[in-house]
Amino acid sequence: MKAILALEDGRLFEGRAFGSSGTTTGEICFNTSMTGYQEIITDPSYRGQIVTMTYPQIGNYGVTPEDAESSCPHVRGLVIGELSPVASNYRSRQTLADYFAEHHIIGIEHIDTRALTKHLRSLGAMRACISTELSAEEAIEAAKDSAPMEGSDFVKEVSTTESYTWDQDSRRFTLPNVVTEQADNWLPLPPVKHRIVAYDFGIKYNILRRLRQAGFEVEVVPSTTSAADVLAKKPDGVFLSNGPGDPAALGYIHEEVKQLVGKTPIFGICLGNQILGHVFGGSTYKLKFGHRGGNQPVKDLRSGKISITSQNHGFAVDGTKLPDSIEVTHINLNDQTVEGIRHKEHPIFSVQYHPEAAPGPNDATYFFDEFSALIDSTK
Repeated sequence: MKAILALEDGRLFEGRAFGSSGTTTGEICFNTSMTGYQEIITDPSYRGQIVTMTYPQIGNYGVTPEDAESSCPHVRGLVIGELSPVASNYRSRQTLADYFAEHHIIGIEHIDTRALTKHLRSLGAMRACISTELSAEEAIEAAKDSAPMEGSDFVKEVSTTESYTWDQDSRRFTLPNVVTEQADNWLPLPPVKHRIVAYDFGIKYNILRRLRQAGFEVEVVPSTTSAADVLAKKPDGVFLSNGPGDPAALGYIHEEVKQLVGKTPIFGICLGNQILGHVFGGSTYKLKFGHRGGNQPVKDLRSGKISITSQNHGFAVDGTKLPDSIEVTHINLNDQTVEGIRHKEHPIFSVQYHPEAAPGPNDATYFFDEFSALIDSTK
């Protein structure tokens, strides 16, 4: 079925729809990861967005339920160069097209994603429309009429409504080790060392797996949970998750997190980092086209060490607005934006990227152990 991709500035691309049909709108952005399209599609941080994959062929290994990062896809649409006609993977249970049809998501292929990405890099992320039913002029107007990312609170759409304790199998798959004579492909989980509360602003399953692998028992709570209710649980620490939308639009969350400062160790990632920036008296701003991919270089200013990281965000903390009590610990080497902060007096730190990856490199997984050590130091 023929489809069009229309940008709010009037740029048009013609292609072919797959999955569902109809019309969808959202902010269009691009992701440079070569693999991991299923994790990207199911990452709640992409709520409200149409994602362009820069890698030319997508769908070649199908869809596997165990690889999802949440209970359902969250992208408004997917833009790709070519949809693989074959899902070649023994773990695959469904093709990408069938998965999109099941969840009523529109994908569009046969798009020059290189030209589209260069356009977005030059002019910035913007609103867009994918449609199989509108004219070009109507699709452009639909893009213009859609809600901008600035000021949008998508956390309320993706957060859990009920508290729960993460109890899914979090063992890590590995190849058998001939030195240790490991018999199977699963590493045993460590005993629980700390009990924490995790705010769900759009939390990914692999974050919860990594926390359990680091010795944490995790109770996940809704984004609207009060600080008083969290502290009443007497946790060893609090985790602030990733999530979608504009961090400046989450004043109700800022106020609750502010009441946790000085009362419990806190670790935040992605949106959690931006929320802490506001809590500390700073601010955030929208990046031109954001950081989305698995190859972002980040420098730890304390050690000089450089990590290649997985990132997915369109906003950043303004380092010039942070008070003296906050130290900028990490920066992005591509554009010098803030990638990590810590409080000089209280046991609080955060990073802008994704230590749990999925997809992406595992250079930064040490932060989960660092959080455990921080809790130990406060006991």
